[in-house]
Amino acid sequence: MTKCKKEKTTAENQQVSEENVAPNAAENVETATPEADKVAEGEVAESAKTANAEAEEWKDKYLRLSAEFDNYRKRTLREKMELIESGGEDVIKAMLAVADDFDRALGAMQTATDVASVREGVELIHLKMKETLKGRGVSEIEAIGLPLDTDLHEAVAKFPAGDDKKGLIIDVVQKGYKLKEKVIRYAKVVVGE
Repeated sequence: MTKCKKEKTTAENQQVSEENVAPNAAENVETATPEADKVAEGEVAESAKTANAEAEEWKDKYLRLSAEFDNYRKRTLREKMELIESGGEDVIKAMLAVADDFDRALGAMQTATDVASVREGVELIHLKMKETLKGRGVSEIEAIGLPLDTDLHEAVAKFPAGDDKKGLIIDVVQKGYKLKEKVIRYAKVVVGE
C-alpha cells in the first residue's frame, strides 16, 4: 500500500505542478506575442523595404544594360553599312588611273599611224592594271599544265590530248582570280582526256 500511496502522491504532485505551469506559460505567451509580433512585423517590413530597393536597383541596371546593348547593336549595324558602302572605294580610286590611261590610249589610236607604239601603250596599261589588282590582294589562278582542282577550276570541256596531258588543263577559257586566299572567280578550263 505504501507503494500505491507514493504513486498517488507523485501523480497528484505532477498534476499540481502542471496546473501551476500551464497558466504561467499561457501568460508568457500572451504577453510575449504582441511584442514578438511587433518585432517580427518590423523585421518583415524592413526586409521587404530592402528587397524592394534591391529589386529596383537590379531593374534599373537591367534597363540601362538593355538600352546600352541596343545602342551598341545599332551603332555596329550603322558602321557595317558604312563599311559596305565605302568598302570598294579604294579599289575604285586605284582603277580610275587605269581607266584614264585607257581613255588616253583610245584618243591616241584615233590619230596614231604606228601600230607598234599603240600595242606597247596598251600592254603598259594592262601591266598597270595587273599591278594595281595585285597591290589590292587580287591574284590570278594558275591553270595551264596543272591537274584539275575543283576548288580553283571549273571544267567546261574535255578535249582529246596525248597520254602526257591526260587529266591536265590544256586551255583556259576564262581566267580565275583569288582575293587573298578566297576564290572570287573560278578559272574556266579545258581538260585533256
